Amino acid sequence: MDTLLNALRAAAEPTRLRILALCLHGELTVSELMNILGQSQPRVSRHLKLLSDAGLLERFQEGSWVFHRAAHDGQGRDVLVALQGLMPADDITLARDAALLKEIKRDRAAQAAAYFRTNAIAWDEVRSLHVDDTEVENTILDMLPEYGIEALLDVGTGTGRMLELLAPRIQSGLGIDASRDMLAVARSHLDHGGFHHCQVRQADMYRTPLSDAAYDAALIHQVLHFADDPAAAVAETARTIRPGGMMLIVDFAPHSLEQLRREHEHRRLGFSDGEIAEWMIEAGLEPQRISHLDGPKGNKQLTVTLWLGIKPETTPVYHLTAVA
Repeated sequence: MDTLLNALRAAAEPTRLRILALCLHGELTVSELMNILGQSQPRVSRHLKLLSDAGLLERFQEGSWVFHRAAHDGQGRDVLVALQGLMPADDITLARDAALLKEIKRDRAAQAAAYFRTNAIAWDEVRSLHVDDTEVENTILDMLPEYGIEALLDVGTGTGRMLELLAPRIQSGLGIDASRDMLAVARSHLDHGGFHHCQVRQADMYRTPLSDAAYDAALIHQVLHFADDPAAAVAETARTIRPGGMMLIVDFAPHSLEQLRREHEHRRLGFSDGEIAEWMIEAGLEPQRISHLDGPKGNKQLTVTLWLGIKPETTPVYHLTAVA
């Protein structure tokens, strides 16, 4: 009862209710909330602390950025769900906040798209600066089966390199990406390689125009660190995987290289094994294998991790196997 009362008291204030409404639609930093609410940093931070202490928000720090998101479980989540259903759809203040949030998300997408356009031709080269691509690709080939993948989905296909790599093993492949410039490069690469059983199309990874259970395997390669809502991208991709199919996520382990955020529009500075496992489980996948690959010349600041999950045909039993 005390926990419930604390949550209700924390929410029962106009600004804090606005914050909860915003955080129910994605992760936000203090500065982003300041821009929407039109309030000072100390005041916004004080509201956020009260909401976090009450179990309504979760707070996590990456380098110099602090993100806040709606609680995803426990009594705090139950209170949020109830409050969300009670918030008036025609409230002028909430509607204005939602419009400003939409602008912030549009700006995020525009910044990422501008980076992609600038680096479309050199994207594979940029990736190679962070980790040995050959080692990563060999590990991908090791973690995915050599036979049995009829249909492959490559989310955030970029230059189409993953489709090229896996083309000899699959019957058909589809790469999706939001950037037309990237897709133009990918199409050129696939045509040059004669991989006519692979196609690319423009699509939003949060709302793909794809059928449920349409693919035997899905790959999300070096994409999630750009994502505004990586958990939603994992869930949407999992929706397209058949029972018995698999998802392989390739991305950075947690690191502190702020220049990747400043210079390359990275939204997140890597992901922990537990975070990815949680998203997989919530999306109906069973985490299976993890492989950690150190950066160039043993640089421990930047490690690429591969996470493999299976969509079970029966009730899953969750376990992880670490691979050196």
